[in-house]
Amino acid sequence: MAVSILIVEDDRNIRELLQLYLEKEGYAVTIAEDGGQGMTKFRAIKPDLVLLDVMMPVMDGWTVCKTIRSESNTPVIMLTAKGETDDKVNGLRSGADDYVTKPFEMRELIARIEAVLRRTENGVAEKKPRRLVFDKLVIDMEAFELQIDGKKVDAPPKEMELLFYLASSPNRVYTRNQLLDEVWGFDYFGDSRTVDVHVKRLREKLENVSDQWSLRTVWGVGYKFEVL
Repeated sequence: MAVSILIVEDDRNIRELLQLYLEKEGYAVTIAEDGGQGMTKFRAIKPDLVLLDVMMPVMDGWTVCKTIRSESNTPVIMLTAKGETDDKVNGLRSGADDYVTKPFEMRELIARIEAVLRRTENGVAEKKPRRLVFDKLVIDMEAFELQIDGKKVDAPPKEMELLFYLASSPNRVYTRNQLLDEVWGFDYFGDSRTVDVHVKRLREKLENVSDQWSLRTVWGVGYKFEVL
């Protein structure tokens, strides 16, 4: 049975283009023109994944996402014309699994959809804790806050996501390509050193905080969050 996707998008051209490409990829597609219609169709068809625009009439995407998350663990990818960090953080705080900034390449969007679905079981998002606590370290993805030694520390979305992903599986080693695929949400076609840059910035924040855990390099392989 085909994976079902609900597109909630008020721009007719984008909506129809998405429907065309996704149906060509073999997905079963339902469309909604605003947030209110989106919620009605979501409850009626119970899709496997939702593509959700942010700026819409009746009900904006953040409100729709929060409502969906209060009722279901269905994965949500937000589509936004805004690229500011605050807007991305708002989307993630609302419960979104990923976000794509317009204009986007269809190849990238398809890859992001596939990556999100890979992290689900039979199209239903796995229930995993969104708050991790270690000695002098709290990674709270619900509030989107990083606390180090009792103090809130500012961290960009990708740093938060990378640290949370590594710390969710302590002592497991991940390659750079695995991290790019899972954290960045699609198969990255550029320079894998972007992972190194984010790890370096995280280490600057985490250095000498605790002797019970560390962000370690496994030479020739990748990285792990080591708990002693």
